[in-house]
Amino acid sequence: MDAIGLEPISLAHGLLKYLHILLFVYWLGGDAGVFYSSSFVTNPKLSRDARLAAFKIFINLDMLPRYCMALMLTVGGLLAEFIGYEHPLWQTAAIVVLGPVWVWVVHTIHSREGSTLAKNLADWDRRFRVFMIFAIIGSVVYHWGTGQLVPYPWLAAKLLIFAALIFCGFMIRINLPPFIEGFKTLAATGPTPESDQRMISGMSACRPYVLLIWAGVAVSALLGVLKPV
Repeated sequence: MDAIGLEPISLAHGLLKYLHILLFVYWLGGDAGVFYSSSFVTNPKLSRDARLAAFKIFINLDMLPRYCMALMLTVGGLLAEFIGYEHPLWQTAAIVVLGPVWVWVVHTIHSREGSTLAKNLADWDRRFRVFMIFAIIGSVVYHWGTGQLVPYPWLAAKLLIFAALIFCGFMIRINLPPFIEGFKTLAATGPTPESDQRMISGMSACRPYVLLIWAGVAVSALLGVLKPV
């Protein structure tokens, strides 16, 4: 036993569960903060400087849920081992590497915005997310058919929800350009009625997918706690 009275395996399991909880908290809480701060960016009654300051909060706070999503499969995949869902060695290695590499990609796209590296990584990231949606769904269908997932229907549901969350993130990206175009006008020359309307329209189009993400994260957390069969 170690210094705090826990077997190494029990300690690792406990720390992973704790990290899993933190990822849910910061994903849901951070996403709510992002959406709330966006209301200040789109508010035409505020000064241009106030709206620009709100955008800085908006864009930087948005990194929290992005990091959490990138780490979630790694932490969840390792936790699955503790309930008896065994992965092949190569799959476990891929799960361990996935989170840190994905976080690095997401961080580099943000911190090196405008650079060739960031643009190339952003293109890779988009393709990877499309791949992950189909890979997760395909994996759930296959492992349900082979019986490996049948004892863990809640785990299968969580994986499908995660694929849906990636999809919702894609839909937000598709609907966000009017907001970005309007903000560029705000930042460059000041707001106009047309730029304000573009920002409001873009954010309104994203709202249903934001709400679906909140619901998906909350339901996924509940499934992890109750583990219904």
